[in-house]
Amino acid sequence: MTHSFHPTVLREYDIRGIIGETLGADDARAIGRGFGTMLAEAGGKKVAVGYDGRVSSPMLEHALVEGLNASGMDVVRIGMGPTPMLYYAEASAADVDGGIQITGSHNPANYNGFKMVFQGRPFFGADIQELGRRGAAGEWADGSGTNEDRDVLDAYIDRMLAALDGIDTAALSGLKVGWDAGNGAAGPALEKLAARLPGEHHLLYTEVDGEFPNHHPDPTVEENLADLRELVAGKSLDFGVAFDGDGDRIGAIDGEGRVIWGDQLLMVYAEDLLSRRQGATIIADVKASRALFDHVAAHGGQPLMWKTGHSLIKSKMKETGSPLAGEMSGHVFFADEYYGYDDALYAGVRLIAAAARLGKSVTELRASMPPMINTPEMRFQVDESRKFAAIGEIAERIAASDAVADTTDGVRVTTDDGWWLLRASNTQDVLVARAESESEEGLARLVAQIDEQLAASGLERGPQASH
Repeated sequence: MTHSFHPTVLREYDIRGIIGETLGADDARAIGRGFGTMLAEAGGKKVAVGYDGRVSSPMLEHALVEGLNASGMDVVRIGMGPTPMLYYAEASAADVDGGIQITGSHNPANYNGFKMVFQGRPFFGADIQELGRRGAAGEWADGSGTNEDRDVLDAYIDRMLAALDGIDTAALSGLKVGWDAGNGAAGPALEKLAARLPGEHHLLYTEVDGEFPNHHPDPTVEENLADLRELVAGKSLDFGVAFDGDGDRIGAIDGEGRVIWGDQLLMVYAEDLLSRRQGATIIADVKASRALFDHVAAHGGQPLMWKTGHSLIKSKMKETGSPLAGEMSGHVFFADEYYGYDDALYAGVRLIAAAARLGKSVTELRASMPPMINTPEMRFQVDESRKFAAIGEIAERIAASDAVADTTDGVRVTTDDGWWLLRASNTQDVLVARAESESEEGLARLVAQIDEQLAASGLERGPQASH
């Protein structure tokens, strides 16, 4: 038995495809076979499996479990829930050696995929390519594993509520918060969580619906926050929190309806954390605002700029012992009193905790941030064979000039006007550009520098590519 995957599905950080076109039951079975074999070779025996609310998820789950069993793995089935609940099942149970969540994350309804954890570390990059190699060669262990159902939801909720331990409940009882689950897999968990949180909570779209009838579940796109904004304004709430389709990315707005972007949320979390853990290293990706890095330093922390990608950030946290990290995309990772994975529900509870400990409302915290002017993330198609080469040429030209650049991930150039970034996406044939300044004029000059560098490599910021 061998299996070959469609060339587009084995990606850098996860496995993702279009159901019935590039991804199906046979692929799920082969992933189970390959992952199970690799885990067995590393001395593992038991895998936790969960899935999101997409229509195709139960079918993929069934085939994945078959594949794991056929390679000798015992499977703990935790059922439908957010991706972080699967991470919790893997991190908290002594008898579990790995985990796989079936999820299409924030992609359209006809997509699905897999996110994986291997003995407590992210499974990505070369690991995922190895699944493909083993499939093509039929290099799979044979065995027969067992299955058990395990309900982890209540324990997961208990664990998240521990974030409020030690905070005066009187300070929390007057809170009014809006939540938007976007019909994603986090809905049922959110209902249980909100029922046990102090204060008043108003919930939107907690019914799981894989067709996403109300809005697309990506909280980093401002138009997807319109319903939450209306709820917060209509009921005079303190702030609002939104999740993506599988509950590992957070979006937020303050009481005045202003978006609190990923790097701005990290400013709040960092200030709270550094009041207790002076000198801690706090990691953010290369797309984050300079205001964040300055804020971390001003509060006695060590800011570290790192590569974009949740798997890369998690790995860097382990390496540096960092208790907190985040990305512009809304992934926030707490290793402080938690397990180091990205969990939007937990991040929502930590936002409540941070505001209470800092003695300021979320709206006050947002208002005190420096007013930076930035471009949205500009994404444009560039031929796959050209994207990394172009970034290399740009890096060489910048290195030969007197510009101040960081080449951690692409090229990030700092000038008197602010900074601009060009990087190649790891998951698509696109280049990503972003710039930030304190003035519109400064921003225009930075964007002109981006265009100048692209032109020198025979490229231009053409039609915007979608995620």
